[in-house]
Amino acid sequence: MDGETRRREILNYIEKSAAPVSGAALAREFDVSRQVIVQDIALLRAMDHEILSTHRGYILHGPRHASRVIAVCHTDEQMEDELNTIVDFGGTVVDVFVRHQVYGELRASLQISSRLKVRQFMEEIREGKSSPLKDLTSGYHYHTVSADSEQTLDAIEEALKRAGIWRADA
Repeated sequence: MDGETRRREILNYIEKSAAPVSGAALAREFDVSRQVIVQDIALLRAMDHEILSTHRGYILHGPRHASRVIAVCHTDEQMEDELNTIVDFGGTVVDVFVRHQVYGELRASLQISSRLKVRQFMEEIREGKSSPLKDLTSGYHYHTVSADSEQTLDAIEEALKRAGIWRADA
């Protein structure tokens, strides 16, 4: 497991835990040294994750959020509908990424959380400031979506399925 993946999983592990999680427990869980965990926590904090150290272990400070990677495929004409569907259900489109056969994983931060941000993003695309990453992979791509709960993420996926945009990850 690479460091970036491990840090995402550490964050998820701490977030889902009902009690503080010790560095030793995380080290055992991820089969690394406690020092690696300390470094990973420092990097997560540098990325603005509010992780507190207590005498009983690490806890995530602030509101709890759920996040999920959602695999999608759509045409250019469906892009605005896709993004609006996600934000209308209370989701935030954290990023977009593709898995290219030559270049590997290509990822871009989006942080789209409202119709206004969808409209601004779409204006930039229409003005030719950039091309969507999905164009590299025949429309297939992924979004990390965050929301207030797993139920909200389920509702977002269901709406994308009804729109014919969601796809099972291959």
